[in-house]
Amino acid sequence: MDAKAINTFPIREYLAARGIRPAKDKGYYGLYHSPLREDRTPSMKVDYDKNLWIDYGAGEGGTLIDLVMRMERCDAGEAMRRLEQRISGTPAFSFHGNHNPVPPHRESAITIEKVHPLENPALLAYLTERGIDLDTARVHCSEVHYRAANKSYFAVGFRNDDGGWELRNRYFKGCTSKAPTTRRGDYPMCLVFEGFMDYLSFQTLKRNPTPPHNIVVLNSVTNLAKAVPFIASHERVYTYLDNDEAGRKATAELKEACRNLSDQSVHYRPHNDLNDYLRNLRPVKEHRRSSGRKL
Repeated sequence: MDAKAINTFPIREYLAARGIRPAKDKGYYGLYHSPLREDRTPSMKVDYDKNLWIDYGAGEGGTLIDLVMRMERCDAGEAMRRLEQRISGTPAFSFHGNHNPVPPHRESAITIEKVHPLENPALLAYLTERGIDLDTARVHCSEVHYRAANKSYFAVGFRNDDGGWELRNRYFKGCTSKAPTTRRGDYPMCLVFEGFMDYLSFQTLKRNPTPPHNIVVLNSVTNLAKAVPFIASHERVYTYLDNDEAGRKATAELKEACRNLSDQSVHYRPHNDLNDYLRNLRPVKEHRRSSGRKL
């Protein structure tokens, strides 16, 4: 079963099976308390007709597979495998209807159409709102135009070591494949970041788009195992992971693997991550928003 077929199964049924129901149901869409964060006011919308979700508070959204990746902290291939098991009725979970499972194809639900230097005003405004220096962003990111669910979109793209893309705009946070991104040189020191916005935030704060250290951007803590051998090979490691349970757990795992590790998250508490810290230092005016979709 391919990604397109899996993404036809109702998001609301997946959420209901996990005991998550809408705080408000408008018939063709529901408003939920976001399961991705503490959310006192329901701010995650599930469009029943389009079968898409968007978390307005977190500024991300997407398909069923995207939601499973976020909620269950796994990559796209693993999310598809779990959904196929549930769709077929194992373990103890099924969507309505009869669907015969077939061996999965590990393909992305996102198709890249073109890639070029960052120039779209909406994306530049989005990066500015995140406090990111635009010259730094242009060095490390691209403007990626892609298709998902037969619609065209654009986003800030950050390349990973598998040749895939991490994609971000105001309304979407996703990827074409899950892998870390490494910048390798002849350096004894390594800096480790959880996401590329944190990496760009560090460079913005330091005013140096090419720091003289080896760099690892995990792109997700689920990629930690892939990156550990390279990280642990360094004489000294500095981690800039999130101030949440997943970030603390990943830092603890790295401490066990590395001979000399310094946890830098203490310097941006009580903020959740380095980008939150940067945005607090550099408040910006709200820009006119674009959905990241082509008109």
